[in-house]
Amino acid sequence: MRATLRWAQADFRAHRGEALFVVLASAGVIASLLLAGALFGYAANPWQRVFNQSHGAHIWLHTRAGADTDALSGVDGVAALSGPYRTTATTVESRGARAGVMLRAAPVEPPQTGRPLVGTGSWLTAPDEGPASGSGSGVGSVVLETSVARALWAEPGDTVRVTGPDGAPHLLRVSGTADAAEPRYQPGGAAGIGWVLPATLEEIARGDTGQSVGLRLEDPGDTDFIVQRAVTVLGADRVAEVTKWQQARADAGGDDRLLGAMFAVFGLGALLAAALAASGAIGARVRGQLRDIAVLKAIGFTPGQVARGFLVQHLAFALLGVALGTTAIALLGARIPGRIGEAAAVWHDLPGHTALMIGIPVGAVLLIAASTGLSAWRAGRVPPVPVARAALPSAAPMTALGKRALGVRVPPALVLGWRAAFPRRGRTLVPVARLALPLVLITVALVAWSTLDQFRSRPAQMGLAAALTVRAEQPAGPSDAELEETLATVPDIEAVHPGAEMAALVPGQTGTITLRGLGTARRPYPSAVVEGRAVAGPDEAVAGQGLLDLLGVRVGDWVRMTVGGRPQILHLVGRTIEPESGGRVITTTLDALRERDPQLRPAYHALVLREGADPRAVSGALATAAGATLEIRETPNPADRLEPARGVIGALIAVLALIGLIELLTLIGTGVRDRGRDLLALKAIGLTPRQIGAMIVTAAGLTALAAALVGTGVGLLSGTWLVDTQGASSGIGAGIAQLPPLPVLLTVTAGAVLGAVAAAALPATRAARRRLADSLSETL
Repeated sequence: MRATLRWAQADFRAHRGEALFVVLASAGVIASLLLAGALFGYAANPWQRVFNQSHGAHIWLHTRAGADTDALSGVDGVAALSGPYRTTATTVESRGARAGVMLRAAPVEPPQTGRPLVGTGSWLTAPDEGPASGSGSGVGSVVLETSVARALWAEPGDTVRVTGPDGAPHLLRVSGTADAAEPRYQPGGAAGIGWVLPATLEEIARGDTGQSVGLRLEDPGDTDFIVQRAVTVLGADRVAEVTKWQQARADAGGDDRLLGAMFAVFGLGALLAAALAASGAIGARVRGQLRDIAVLKAIGFTPGQVARGFLVQHLAFALLGVALGTTAIALLGARIPGRIGEAAAVWHDLPGHTALMIGIPVGAVLLIAASTGLSAWRAGRVPPVPVARAALPSAAPMTALGKRALGVRVPPALVLGWRAAFPRRGRTLVPVARLALPLVLITVALVAWSTLDQFRSRPAQMGLAAALTVRAEQPAGPSDAELEETLATVPDIEAVHPGAEMAALVPGQTGTITLRGLGTARRPYPSAVVEGRAVAGPDEAVAGQGLLDLLGVRVGDWVRMTVGGRPQILHLVGRTIEPESGGRVITTTLDALRERDPQLRPAYHALVLREGADPRAVSGALATAAGATLEIRETPNPADRLEPARGVIGALIAVLALIGLIELLTLIGTGVRDRGRDLLALKAIGLTPRQIGAMIVTAAGLTALAAALVGTGVGLLSGTWLVDTQGASSGIGAGIAQLPPLPVLLTVTAGAVLGAVAAAALPATRAARRRLADSLSETL
């Protein structure tokens, strides 16, 4: 054992550079995996992230005025209170859109418990502290919860109209938008949240207010019990509504599942790529010491001693690298600029942090131990005759094509670089495949990014042809003819499609679906049909993937449903991309529905805008033309729910690029070392150091080019399949995947090649400057 340790110590002194690279590679891999874990937790748990950052309340009690909420602080299990805050129910209008908002009086200094997280703009400020423009003044300003601001198209600096309980209008300036760990605004359902100063609330409500108080619990599992205790303390007649944290989390649950499934795939791929990078670095170092191993066995070391020496040595390197990587992320991760640093800063408060912080390093050490054990076992089988290695060919023989290329004065660096990059089929596929894996994942991430962009830039192709819907107020609203005449006077409206929606019972009456009549037989709605064809005749309909899966039908089948006690039979002629209601929607024309109910009137009108038109500007023009007689809403876009994924995808690309760089450095170092005897021969026949360096750089660039072509090709196929599969499982339907633009793919390929050239520059310079005598040991 003493001889083994002494040899390990001597080997470390003789190869400090290689040992340092193995340690840094292990640290880089661990740091990349931990950052990836932080990003996954950040993106896949948006509600939990907001709850932890805001020190959110587990229970919100909405009470009548005068309730003694201070008594709640004495209830066992309550850790802290948020409030109480005076509240009043209002209606907020902006650019023709209207939303129910519960205004909440809040202090100038945001509370510690249940603190709103300001995303854009600023928090409320006192009147004498606001800027001269008034955009941040306290009285007359409001902070809107993000989902409400999105529904109203409201941004910091905009002016919104607030109608209080007495019906009097008030103008408030939006000072900012904020996230809160409470149920989000739902059009026609739950009201949104807005924060104003107490003086502003008093001006709007003038005494007609309620109260809201948040309770943060010591144990979230005691929620139901604490609710009962709190209602008992306050009195059941004083409590108007109770909101629990489970409701808010369930409200965002669909986003969690979708983002979680998306990033789980990236996580597994990043883990595999990092595992290959770490094992490759260790295996490369073991292969680079075959000559020393042969000498050790020649002087009496047994195979077991050799294997134990390598295992102990590299496990020590792995433990040191893992410790460095883990410590660096724990101490410095939050200081990384951008979304990565933000994710690392809040990761410790998210679920699964402890498990990943321990599991990833432990798993990496076990993986490195297995890889080192395999390499050490191979080292123990090295024959104690080092001269035998000189007889083995280190590269493929020069082909006839290569000889002909040299004969016609093709630069030797290019010909020899090609020969070094692609020596034999087996030796070519392994490095290309290992380097292509991070590029595959990067391309898959770009496909997901392009799909999200497509929802924004070309919504019609994603089933969102109508940017706006308008509804006339009943019974004082205009007639259908008057409404259509008003809509015709507004510029930038390309088409108006009357529509109606109703719940329908599926065959067997075991569930309900959405039956939609949209457009007319003369002018049907432009649905995004991806299978079959659009509606062209009576009793024809198109449906989303969720409905096809629910009923077990296909395009071409007839579907019978029950609407209001009467049957409706429709012929499915196409499948559409359907982002709403989980795809459980069947769409026909309004004329087809009127055959069953001749008195059916349009419940709303879907507006298709001209290309390039701004929905906000059109909404404002509609509000001006129709006054307050219309309710205008923006068509919900699934990309809004997946907005956090965009920044995280970009950060993941950076993490994968780091893993790819580690793999690239390993491959370049291994290639230079394995071709040591070739370099000796090339110098002997007269190649200059510049030509030898150019050959090494060319070989690295060609290997990276082959890996980039394979990686982007496989990534496009895998990304398309992954996105379409996720779309089909969510009910939206397959056919939503969008390929990245060609310039983006060319940028990825060029970046891989330029990165390989830059990484190979230093090893190539060092190899080219080696003297002829320094390379004689390469024959052993």
